[in-house]
Amino acid sequence: MSEQNAEATETGAEGTEQQSQQPESQDLPSDHPLVKTLAAQKATIKELKSKASRLDELEEAQKSEAEKAADRIAKAESEAASVPAKVSDALKAHLVALHNIDADDAELFLTANDPEILLKQVTRLVESSGKRQKKNHVPREGNNPNSGPETDEREFVRGLFGGE
Repeated sequence: MSEQNAEATETGAEGTEQQSQQPESQDLPSDHPLVKTLAAQKATIKELKSKASRLDELEEAQKSEAEKAADRIAKAESEAASVPAKVSDALKAHLVALHNIDADDAELFLTANDPEILLKQVTRLVESSGKRQKKNHVPREGNNPNSGPETDEREFVRGLFGGE
């Protein structure tokens, strides 16, 4: 707004200056009211121009400070948003090493960027892989407890058909 006032003052001063120049050519005395008014307006214009330039500099400085603050805020927000992903990556590497998870399985099944979801994925993967690796173990498999000393074929057939 001060710029508009300064421009209006300049425009008014130029108009007054043009009007006063015509009478000056008629050699007005230095104590004439038009000459005094013109001198006062010129001084006011110089003062307003310097104040307007200082105001522009201050506004630019404030604007750049606001922009700097906005940039810092945006950078901090992006950094804060990336923290869970960084924690998740470190946690993923730790859990893969801890549970001896195959690298291909880790790449395929452990995809979360949120640490809580990653822990759930690891738990489920470890449980399901543990179920698949369980094998039924029969300690006496292949041993027939009823087999005694070898018998000949005749005794076997007699036992089978009930003959003596």
